[in-house]
Amino acid sequence: MADGKEDPAVFTSTSLPSDPRLLATVTNAYLGTRVYRDILHVNGVYNGAVGDTHRADIPSPVNVRMMVPGVDSLAETFTLNTRMGTFSHVLQSTDYTATHQIYAHHSLVHLMAFSITIRRSARTSQPITVQLQTPFVPKSQDLDLNQGPDFQGAHYIYGKTLVPEVEGGPSPTVHMLWTPMPQALTLHGEEWERSWEFLTAVAESEEEAKRSYSEGLALIAAGSLHASHTHAWATLWRGCCIDLDGPLPLRQAVYGCLYYLLSAIPPRGNLGFLFHGISPGGLSNGTQGEDYWGHVFWDQDTWMFPNILLFYPEAARAILEYRIRTLEGALRNAQEQGYEGAKFPWESAATGREVCPEEIYGAQEIHVTGDVLMAFEQYYCTTQDQKLFREDGGWKLVGSVAQYWCSRMVWSEEEQCYHIKGVMPPDEYHYRVDNSVYTNAVAQRSLNFAADIARDFLIPVPEEWVDCAKKVKVPFDAEKKYHPEYDGYSPGEPVKQADVVLLGFPLMHPMSSEVRRNDLEMYEPVTELDGPAMTWSMFAVGWLELKEVQRAQSQLNKCFSNITEPFKIWVENSDGSGAVNFLTGMGGFLQAVLFGYTGFRITKTSLRFNPAFPDDINKLKVTGVSYFGNKIQFTITKKEIRIKVTESPQDPPASPLEAVLEESGQRFPLREG
Repeated sequence: MADGKEDPAVFTSTSLPSDPRLLATVTNAYLGTRVYRDILHVNGVYNGAVGDTHRADIPSPVNVRMMVPGVDSLAETFTLNTRMGTFSHVLQSTDYTATHQIYAHHSLVHLMAFSITIRRSARTSQPITVQLQTPFVPKSQDLDLNQGPDFQGAHYIYGKTLVPEVEGGPSPTVHMLWTPMPQALTLHGEEWERSWEFLTAVAESEEEAKRSYSEGLALIAAGSLHASHTHAWATLWRGCCIDLDGPLPLRQAVYGCLYYLLSAIPPRGNLGFLFHGISPGGLSNGTQGEDYWGHVFWDQDTWMFPNILLFYPEAARAILEYRIRTLEGALRNAQEQGYEGAKFPWESAATGREVCPEEIYGAQEIHVTGDVLMAFEQYYCTTQDQKLFREDGGWKLVGSVAQYWCSRMVWSEEEQCYHIKGVMPPDEYHYRVDNSVYTNAVAQRSLNFAADIARDFLIPVPEEWVDCAKKVKVPFDAEKKYHPEYDGYSPGEPVKQADVVLLGFPLMHPMSSEVRRNDLEMYEPVTELDGPAMTWSMFAVGWLELKEVQRAQSQLNKCFSNITEPFKIWVENSDGSGAVNFLTGMGGFLQAVLFGYTGFRITKTSLRFNPAFPDDINKLKVTGVSYFGNKIQFTITKKEIRIKVTESPQDPPASPLEAVLEESGQRFPLREG
């Protein structure tokens, strides 16, 4: 390893952060909590009406702290091992080691567990006792909880959420079983080592909760509960890894970002539950008053999705299925605002209706509808999965979004083009502007994709889609050769976050490198320095595109002020405000590595790559890139690129691949191995 022997995937500290928001999180796709927090959350379980809807707080039986009172000479460490998806607390004396491990089981998503292990290190025969402290009370402000009969030694509570999101909307019931916990555990004189395991099972049916709890007990009896969890994580890491030969902080940041993002995605195979998307702070956050109440934004589709898609298309599909299931809500949103088609909400929860507490964003920040469709387009281009569109509701969503954009445009006689008026761009300092360049470009892209899909499926393309795509205004200043953010933008006006720079990536809007450079130079100095964490990654991608490696690095380095110690939790703003465990910022950072350093670009016909990376990185190995059913490994050094097809499924057969050198047109067929 480049910097000594330190493992970049293991974060250890002798103390915990003073701000509890910055504690490590243990989550899977269904359950999540922060360590030492008194509540946990369940995927898709919200309480409260409309703008008040938030993740329902469920009391957490895994909030347990191990103590040995009255002993001064204990060495104490806290570790997040991202390779094993496990948080541990270790107390060590000359005579013994006590280890407390906490995890949300990656593949058995209804289970959270913790274990306490006491092991002698000296030949004493004294009994060794550790105390367990927990503030656990089986009550919740969001659920009407009732006590049921014990089951296989576990306590049982269940209850419905109190207030549905919209009238007649879902009020799910949560069922929870947990192993009762003693106040102390003792290793007796004749014992050398002993472990105690404690299970929590949560589900939306009594049957599922009991089935999961029983399955957990069987694994405990076989001595393999934690092993089955770490095996699932090992498989996950084998299928997707970014190995850098470079500075330790950069490698740690990459592992941290991947761990928190992978914690949020559904495991492979049959889910057995409906996945409800990823909010900016994930399942560990989202109680009332934090992390935007656990709502889902464009953060999922634009900032997190491309990384997930590149490695785990199955998980990416589950994100798109969430959008398909909330299409009815999106159709209602458009209708209520007087438009046709589907308008996705700025903030989405269980139904797809607008749940943003402030009306202005839901009414004006409409680019989110195009952002959702761009995720569908990227998915289609990398998987060619026609079933999602033909049979599973994708085509209806695509057509509804195209219809919305057509109805949202007005014809300008004066300029002889279509305008989109009265919007808030990604830069939220400005509102009620006309022709936000990002909004209009993403609308154009939506319409072009809808037409492409229709042609692929031999469906007649509505004339209106083609006309609106061709004639929508995308503001451009021909004299200064740059894109004004909206009609009437004056150069030098402050900007909250990445906006126009997103035209180059991820939109890949056609422009010359001169214009790309001008956009970067125009907006970099006026963008809020303490703004949201994902901004600088996109400037970095832009400079890497232009092979301005040092400029890119200075942008990417700004991200490090959003990464907190010791568990690499991101904060939304560098002053510590906003969402924590900010997966959006992590997603942007990973894109800077995955799409910036490698130059990967997903296009209609190919996965392009054009690497550029700074002097202090010697080698970059990206394992598990998924393309047309194949799995590919890229190893990039300053001198060469090696491409290896590591998996090429036979049933159904994956599409054959070839590498093409753009300048010479030389072709190299790629076969498995």
